[in-house]
Amino acid sequence: MSLSSSKVAPEAEPEGKQEAESASEKREPEAGPGPDPRSQWDPGTGPESERLLESSQGQKPELGWASGQSSEPPAASEQESQPRPSSARGDPPLSESQSGNQLPERSRCHTDCLEAPLSRAFAWLGWMVGSHPWIFLLAPMVLTAALGTGFVYLPKDEEEDLEEQYTPIGSPAKAERRFVQAHFTINDSYRFSASRKSIDVNFASVLVVSNTASLLEQETLSEISKLDEAVRALYVTQENGTEIPYDEVCAMDQGRCVPSNPLLAVWQANNNLNLKNITFPISTQAGQPLYLANLLGGVVLGEKIGTNQFLLEAKAMRLLYFLETEVREDNEHSKLWLIHFLNEFSKMQKSLALKKIQVVYFTSLSRQLEFEATSMTVIPLFHLAYLLIILFAVISCYRCDCIRNKMWVAAFGVISAALAVVSGFGLMLYIGVPFVIIVANSPFLILGVGVDDMFIMISAWQKTSLVDSIKQRLSNVYSKVAVSITITTTTNVLAFYTGIMTSFRSIQYFCIYTGTTLLFCYLYNITCFGAFLALDGKREVVCLRWLKKSETPDQKCSSLKKSCCLPFESLPEENEAEIHPMNLFFRDYFGPFLTTTESKFFVVLIYILYIVSSIYGCFQVEEGLDLRNLASDDSYITPYFNVEEEYFSDYGPRVMVIVTEALDYWDKDARQKLEKCLADFENNNYVDKSLTEFWLREYVKYMENNRQDVNDKNTFINSISSFLTDFPLFKCDINISSSHEIISSRAFIQTVGVSSSTNKKMMLLQFRSLAEKCEIPLMVYNRAFIYFDQYTAILENTVRNVVV
Repeated sequence: MSLSSSKVAPEAEPEGKQEAESASEKREPEAGPGPDPRSQWDPGTGPESERLLESSQGQKPELGWASGQSSEPPAASEQESQPRPSSARGDPPLSESQSGNQLPERSRCHTDCLEAPLSRAFAWLGWMVGSHPWIFLLAPMVLTAALGTGFVYLPKDEEEDLEEQYTPIGSPAKAERRFVQAHFTINDSYRFSASRKSIDVNFASVLVVSNTASLLEQETLSEISKLDEAVRALYVTQENGTEIPYDEVCAMDQGRCVPSNPLLAVWQANNNLNLKNITFPISTQAGQPLYLANLLGGVVLGEKIGTNQFLLEAKAMRLLYFLETEVREDNEHSKLWLIHFLNEFSKMQKSLALKKIQVVYFTSLSRQLEFEATSMTVIPLFHLAYLLIILFAVISCYRCDCIRNKMWVAAFGVISAALAVVSGFGLMLYIGVPFVIIVANSPFLILGVGVDDMFIMISAWQKTSLVDSIKQRLSNVYSKVAVSITITTTTNVLAFYTGIMTSFRSIQYFCIYTGTTLLFCYLYNITCFGAFLALDGKREVVCLRWLKKSETPDQKCSSLKKSCCLPFESLPEENEAEIHPMNLFFRDYFGPFLTTTESKFFVVLIYILYIVSSIYGCFQVEEGLDLRNLASDDSYITPYFNVEEEYFSDYGPRVMVIVTEALDYWDKDARQKLEKCLADFENNNYVDKSLTEFWLREYVKYMENNRQDVNDKNTFINSISSFLTDFPLFKCDINISSSHEIISSRAFIQTVGVSSSTNKKMMLLQFRSLAEKCEIPLMVYNRAFIYFDQYTAILENTVRNVVV
């Protein structure tokens, strides 16, 4: 089979006779934007094809189709490059041999109702960008400069509210907290009780681990006492010279600072304390009960006495230094003291030269400080990331052919993504969208999407013909990449804007910033980057002219032209389209390999295994976030949580069980109903019933000991004042109106076995379910529930966003 005459192009004119651009104009006048059928290089045309025709002497040339010179078109792209008569519908033209015996075509269903108009619109845009590149290049830069001034509104020293940003909006725990704040009050400066607080309190926590089997030894306790005294001796000096000692900011209990550990306080008051008679979890000393649960860890228990057991060994001890929180000025002073504590603790630990114990520490500010510090470490990575991406883009787009070399275009593509980040962030700051710290991670996503679109556009440009005008080439590029970059950008933006429906404000703000910046990235790719591509096309024309002409002594700007045309040792064929080695690999090797029967079977098998492992992984996902993952590897909070998990994970928070409405507590039936509900809580797997604290039970015992009638209303009401005088702590648990009616009251239950996020979630759901089932209107609350609610909201938000 010989080559068809229609596949042989006329002889190319000698070099230097006419320039590339004028040659293009002579071959075909520019009729406006739109795809050019000549823009696809015909592998069967040109002088090389004529030489093959002469050498073959009527025989079919034995050429690999990868070379692009076979007489038989092996692919649709080559068939489309042949000149064919056009049909009435504008279908690709047919060759002469095909037009003679053309079969009647079947009516086809058009599926390009979106692609076709989008391609035509982008072809027109490409034509305009190619016609006026400087306008489309400078306009986005001016817009970026204007929007970039929005960074003056970037918060600098403002403290980010972690609860506001990282807990669910409108969570049940926040409504429960408002109820507790409205009905129960506690004074930090007189009678402090951590379990009765409705909000987070300022504190410093020190975990002490004994180097021996137990710290219940005189020498070990002496060292712990020395550490405790050193912490209490810390004071911070303000800028005006005023000193803030610990005694001025500590939470008070009857005029004295709350002891860091009740057992240590008893030992400090009496060094001869018999350490063999201590019981756990409650130990009675001098007639006062000491609650040691969650304050001693790694315990070994002995003989049981009632609901308690003798404490034989204790490996670890928790020291808690509570500070004032309620008054704003006191709260600020407490935070200053805590920051000073964090700065000085390591030095203090070294100066004490502790031998019997090891210590780790944590404060109420540590979570936020470490989170912000870790997030700020991302900022230096921006420069490294952008430099690496620029380097990768330059290497990927570098060619030894000075005409096809696109390393400067690739570098500008990365810069274009950076301009989009400045514009998007500046606009959001202008309109007042809060900048949360996790937004600082979104530029990495923007960079990836922007560079992806850049490579698509460069790839399409490399396939255009040098003999076409810049406007025609850019029009062809835009018409080909229109669907791909538009659809991908639309899906990405919609995916992020869908995240606005989440219940977490931090995620909402992150999605708003990222989605808006992606829109700017898309806009700058089709304007600013396209304009730079057009200008680089003009450089190609200049280089082509210079390489075709012999340099003369009077030639001007020779060195400048040389610098723009590096490397200048090669001259490409004007009609030749470049085929990247990676394209050849996928076309000639990977594609055929993937279509074999064995490969198909292997791919299906891998996909099935992937689906099975993914489903299994979904059931293994643990909701919640480990705070150790938010801190740097060398952070002081990592060993703290390691020790806490090892020795103090048995006991969880003390939970309030609140009677939300007025109740006739003197009525026996009402008390029985309430006791039944409380018993349901105590029988729950997450509750230690021996540590329940309820004022009503103590009050009933008090009245029975005084031989008073519990069921008489007047006696019940009139005796409360004397009871609260003997048990003043219960004043915070009973809300009595001016008409002597008990509006609300609360009990406390001790949770156990809730160290994991899954257990915390189940405990919260079970407690709320028990409260709803009770005949008495009940509510459960602990200030930690504000954060536990995120475990219940994660699944709901995930399902909703996926469905949308």
